[in-house]
Amino acid sequence: MKLIYIYHSGFALVGENFTVIIDYYKDSASQLLTGVVHDELLERPGKLYVLSSHSHADHFNPEVLEWKVMHPDVQYVFSTDILENGLARLNDACYLSKGETWLDGVLEVEAFGSTDLGISFLLRLDGKLIFHAGDLNNWHWKEESTEEEVCEAENTYLAELEILARRTDRMDLVMFPVDPRLGLEYMLGAKQFVDRFRVGMFVPMHFDEEYVRANAFREYAESRGVRFVELTYRGEEVKI
Repeated sequence: MKLIYIYHSGFALVGENFTVIIDYYKDSASQLLTGVVHDELLERPGKLYVLSSHSHADHFNPEVLEWKVMHPDVQYVFSTDILENGLARLNDACYLSKGETWLDGVLEVEAFGSTDLGISFLLRLDGKLIFHAGDLNNWHWKEESTEEEVCEAENTYLAELEILARRTDRMDLVMFPVDPRLGLEYMLGAKQFVDRFRVGMFVPMHFDEEYVRANAFREYAESRGVRFVELTYRGEEVKI
């Protein structure tokens, strides 16, 4: 199996008979309808799964619903808020809220919490345990918030980690926000995550084009025995 970085928080997991696309926003090229998704992934034989963690425009693009023309058997698994916000219809997808699970014979998707909108995903796929955080993070905004607001954000985040830890204390692969917009302590949530869980491989996301700053988390991750995947361009492939 391999992981393909699409853009922002968008990734694909690709195996012999399946393709899983998560949080598609834009394709890997600067033009909207070109790149690894349109040029390669939608052409692949086998089962296609499309997952979206919530309805924010940088995590869900309604264009994905058009892909059923090419893949009539595509399986959509969306956060419930996408339905509630009128971005998809009831029969378009399976909708998950926190605590719910969808599975077939290839993929299992378990929904966990977020500290923003929607859910995060714990996937069981091809013998691996894989976590995509969606917008789960310690969104502390310390440089512009009160101490009380910062404390509340952190407590909410750590509480979500403890709920996840009741299910598992280890993951083979984690995709998690390392977002420089948070200011000086932008790595805090990622640090707390790898401190709490045994992570085999960590991949940063939600950093737009700030590759250098996202990849700066490598030193801390490796100090915790985590293999850090340094992303350098859209469409990059990593063997899992």
